[in-house]
Amino acid sequence: MSNDAQAGVTATATAGNANESLLVQFAAALPEILASTGHDEMWGVTLKDVDHVPTSIVLTKFLRANTGDLTAAKKQLTSALEWRKKMQPLELVKQSYSEEKFGGLGYVTTHKDEGAAKETIISWNIYGVVKDNKKTFGDVEEFIKWRAALMELSVHKLNLPTATERIPEDGEDQYQMIQVHDYLSVSFFRPDPNVKKASQEAIRVFSLAYPELLAHKYFVNVPTIMGWMYGLMKLFVAPATLKKFHPMTSGTTLGSELPGIVATLPEAYGGKGQDVKTVGETVRLTSEPVPVAAEKKTEGTAPVPASEEKKEHAASPVTSAAAPAVTAVEETKAEESKAEETAKPADLPNPLGSAPVEPATKTESDAPAAAAPADTKTEEVATDAPVVEDAKPEGAGERK
Repeated sequence: MSNDAQAGVTATATAGNANESLLVQFAAALPEILASTGHDEMWGVTLKDVDHVPTSIVLTKFLRANTGDLTAAKKQLTSALEWRKKMQPLELVKQSYSEEKFGGLGYVTTHKDEGAAKETIISWNIYGVVKDNKKTFGDVEEFIKWRAALMELSVHKLNLPTATERIPEDGEDQYQMIQVHDYLSVSFFRPDPNVKKASQEAIRVFSLAYPELLAHKYFVNVPTIMGWMYGLMKLFVAPATLKKFHPMTSGTTLGSELPGIVATLPEAYGGKGQDVKTVGETVRLTSEPVPVAAEKKTEGTAPVPASEEKKEHAASPVTSAAAPAVTAVEETKAEESKAEETAKPADLPNPLGSAPVEPATKTESDAPAAAAPADTKTEEVATDAPVVEDAKPEGAGERK
């Protein structure tokens, strides 16, 4: 073996040991974190030690969401556990939600990949069904609970509690899902304060509590006129995050992006399968009045330190034009970066959605970049754009 090759092997081994050491250190801090929060469940996994595969998967995701920053990962995990203890998301899945407000808005489907021995989980957000923004997004706490329930339904499909395979060091994370945001019939020129408020809270909550769970986001039936937004995003969003965004003017193009599951992908999205509303799963809905929570909090559904304020996608936008798009970006970015306390979800134009927009030069904040023009029309759009659903700092680790 040549000297150069040997050096490469040594460097790789050193990097691997460093990563392993971070995971071991994180696991060593787990008992203290669990004791301080009084909660040991994350995404259905009862957290134990580094030898427990499901636990190692959870810890790896929090580490990657924070680019290997152990201190930040511990803070985020602590806040996420506190949020889960308060909100009890596993119980939210068992509750019923207003069909009038959320009916037809979100679905989860599972697809067998013909070319690989794996399943593809897709979380769908059909924004065009929302007829009244105030009803759907006006009660922020109710919206967050519904969205969290849908996210938990999606995460459940990943089977994390029974996983037997670890996430490879510096390798691809096999425990992720795909998100599709459909903007058919959505107006891109009517900002709505209700959507904006719900979106901001959704970004904060999901970026904090659901890191590294989304592999790709597809924005379908996006008007051609919105193409300029995608171009603008290239100036502010980290390349690794941008790679996860796939805007399409036609929903049928999705089939060409996901050839392995065309057989079961809905026909409206370029597949040969049944309509998502027919085969998709969703949360429990009721036509009966849903009791309002005794203790209402508009500003958030969980105790989240200011330093942990990351941005996540929130809910489905309907009548806000660029809003939905902006929301999507913020959501994924939050999921992909180490959201720090420097920016807020609505501070930067978020062209395609709900991932926090991160400056091209990576400012260690998965919130909008400070350099973004604050009074541009684009920002206005992002600010009023409804945050679309679930994604948290997902690629902060820049590995894919």
